[in-house]
Amino acid sequence: MAPLRIGKVAEPRSEDERRAAFGYLNDAWEEARLDGIDGDCLAQVALFTAINELVSTYGEEAAAQYAEGLSERIRRGEFTIAANRQ
Repeated sequence: MAPLRIGKVAEPRSEDERRAAFGYLNDAWEEARLDGIDGDCLAQVALFTAINELVSTYGEEAAAQYAEGLSERIRRGEFTIAANRQ
């Protein structure tokens, strides 16, 4: 089984597809928040859904190996978006 490669984009079309996917998810997130759904609830359901998709696509072991690397990526700030300062 090929290693799970989510952090790197292999081709330009993939980057466009990721941007579109982010836009769809961001729009759905904003709509849910406007409907009163708590952000923490959304985050937990989104993580479950994402991990479920990775397991379905790559299998449990590959998804687990990917998840093992998330703590270091979080600590490096890979998931932090700097707020605009005015």
